Amino acid sequence: MSAPVRWRSTTFAYPGGPTVLDGVDLAVDEGDVVLVAGDSGSGKSTLLRSTNGLVPHTSGGRFSGDVMVGERSTRDNRPRDLADVVGFVHQDPEAQFVVDRVEHDLAFSLENLGVDGSTMRRRIEEVLDALGIAHLRHRSPGTLSGGEKQRCAIAGALAAGPAVLVLDEPTSMLDPQGADDVLAAVARLNDDLGTTVVMSEHRFERAAPLCTWSVLLDAGRVARCGPPADVLVDHPGAPPVTHLGRLLGWVPPPLTVRDARAHARRDPTLAGALGEARPGPGQGSGSGAGRGPETAGGSVLVRARGLAVAPGRQVVLSSVDLDVHEGEVVALLGRNGSGKTTLLRALAGLLDPRAGIVQRDAPVAYVPQDPGALLFAPTVRDEVMQTRRLLRRASPTAPGALPRRARRGRASRTVEPGAARADDAALVAAWLDRLGLQALAARHPRTLSTGERQRVAIAAVAVGGAPVLLLDEPTRGIDAASAAALERCILEHAGGAGAVVLATHDVELAARCATRVVVLGDGEVVADGPARTVLAGSLFAPQVLRVLPPFLTVAEVTSALATGAAAPARVAGTPGATAPARVAGPPGATAPARLDGTEPS
Repeated sequence: MSAPVRWRSTTFAYPGGPTVLDGVDLAVDEGDVVLVAGDSGSGKSTLLRSTNGLVPHTSGGRFSGDVMVGERSTRDNRPRDLADVVGFVHQDPEAQFVVDRVEHDLAFSLENLGVDGSTMRRRIEEVLDALGIAHLRHRSPGTLSGGEKQRCAIAGALAAGPAVLVLDEPTSMLDPQGADDVLAAVARLNDDLGTTVVMSEHRFERAAPLCTWSVLLDAGRVARCGPPADVLVDHPGAPPVTHLGRLLGWVPPPLTVRDARAHARRDPTLAGALGEARPGPGQGSGSGAGRGPETAGGSVLVRARGLAVAPGRQVVLSSVDLDVHEGEVVALLGRNGSGKTTLLRALAGLLDPRAGIVQRDAPVAYVPQDPGALLFAPTVRDEVMQTRRLLRRASPTAPGALPRRARRGRASRTVEPGAARADDAALVAAWLDRLGLQALAARHPRTLSTGERQRVAIAAVAVGGAPVLLLDEPTRGIDAASAAALERCILEHAGGAGAVVLATHDVELAARCATRVVVLGDGEVVADGPARTVLAGSLFAPQVLRVLPPFLTVAEVTSALATGAAAPARVAGTPGATAPARVAGPPGATAPARLDGTEPS
């Protein structure tokens, strides 16, 4: 069997940057589905970009070794020369759109390849149906949600019928159902047409079952290759059920919920180990998952009443009521296009309501889905410092700013400004530390991975000290260690008299962090309550809950085994729950009712 893609001692560094790929030797066989894993900045995206010559032809930098696609070297062939055999989907879907209508954008790439009209129409219909985006064919890409853009970008790559399909985080902006649909379409291409697939993906539990083999990158080097179960089982970014399996001594640790359930059914010691030792509500995780607005105890910082928003004349939100309390972490869940981003932008004052009101009793700060929209400074440190400079210029009474009267005298010019600059530098350094960015402080933000840029954008906004943080898909593209650091920052911010509202497709993040979950569907609130109640009633409950209800997280199971505390009340109707032993709640506990009709989250 031929090897359609081969890396031969491939080494690469971006202009002025460190080595990103270091002596990579790999061969992908025809018909393989390969999962590329690794931490943020490990070289995953660069490896994928080298497949069609984007690296080094469009990136510049120092390149040695070779990448062969069939019998063609990317040294001698630019991306346009390989477009007939390699379909590439960027991590940022907006980078792929060139015309103002989805259907026309799909046709554009086919026209460039000289595809005749009848074949072009057939292929466009096939990819629109395969990815469930036929209803978007006449829409402008600029009016789509992030997830819708991602699906359209994937359709554009599939339309050409490439022999090799390269996907950089293809489901990072998709809701769970959308992610399943996209990966199912990829599997069909591989099964029916023999398309070779190389992809990076943080959702190991969904991608691993599709893959022939996996490669783990560490600092640009191949650390491990082999079956996904062998390569990923010890990785910090492994799915929650894998960490659960390691905790409970299951061999081999599972990668999927199905495997974990099988282990749970066969584990003769599990019922005894967890029979009486259970955590109380909110114990064992940072979430306080039993809490909701009625128990948050803090004052209302942001309030929306009867909120309707129609950007571009299309109604996206209607009749939304929402209170954000001091001390809360509110997770907004819902399928792509349900209105999560629009709600955040309206709360931030970036979109005017068509009807209703938004009342802000505290300053708010917003981090968009695309971190690149915020990053313009030459270094990471300068980017974060710029927020402090702008804040001081706009409001002398802002935290750390000089009193107005102090700035008028000689002493204020010679002493106070220096002290203020020192305070700013210390605050910036603290945020770089909190989000693991110190090692990147001197780098240009545009040379970083998407996950790294995401953390820089969050630091650059949070350093301003606004009590209310609005985060849109904050874990997109970030690794497990970075996600853990971000979660600590979220919980610390909420615990310090602030509040956080985050729009996310990451149900596991909501399980670990959220005190409250709000589910949106077609622009309306369809569920709003304590995280445990809402997540347990969802078709897309957290992995641990689907294996060992009513536990939401591995941390809760760990705490239960260690402390023997009372369990949270079991939520009736937990989807697919197959606990090996009945999980009893505390005496007199009442299980919340199943949330029938809850939108997939």
